[in-house]
Amino acid sequence: MSAKTATKTVATKPASEIIRCRWAANEFNIPYHDEEWGVPVHDDRTWFEFLTLEGAQAGLSWDTILRKRPRYREVFDNFDPANVARYDAKKKRALLADPGIIRNRLKIDATITNAQLFLKTQDEFGSFDNYIWRFVKGKPIQNAWAAHKKVPPSTRESDALSKDLRKRGFRFVGSTICYALMQATGMVNDHAVTCFRYAQLK
Repeated sequence: MSAKTATKTVATKPASEIIRCRWAANEFNIPYHDEEWGVPVHDDRTWFEFLTLEGAQAGLSWDTILRKRPRYREVFDNFDPANVARYDAKKKRALLADPGIIRNRLKIDATITNAQLFLKTQDEFGSFDNYIWRFVKGKPIQNAWAAHKKVPPSTRESDALSKDLRKRGFRFVGSTICYALMQATGMVNDHAVTCFRYAQLK
């Protein structure tokens, strides 16, 4: 089911009847939950966007990142890794001065380095998508959590992904970050079984 269909399905139900994962509770994370979270990604630009945003989130809340996401898209060339890989010192200074993003030197440096490594990974595997889906054997892992609090912070698959990304030189790719990346991009379905999106993405 597409995001558009999912939104239409929700719109036909009274608000009181819509059951979501408990973390989806405000104007920023409800649309994200309903339309994006857990939907399998196969577009490399989208992969680089999530890789960047999950790294930027380290130590912060995801809501903070969602609020800043439009500005991230503006200043990071809509997450085109080829463009980001060429950022120079002048561009880095501009990014560090921009209050619309997370002004953390290590995270900004990591984004540029990761863009360069992202391109190398694309060259090696044909696409980043080909590379990353190998860690779940090409199809989403279907979990069945009764409550979001039972979801682990990492798994053996995220451990393996983190280890491989680090070996390649990627930064801000610890196992917990990698698992959040996997959840966001549909490599794993971690919607609670009571959530209306769980069955749609199963």
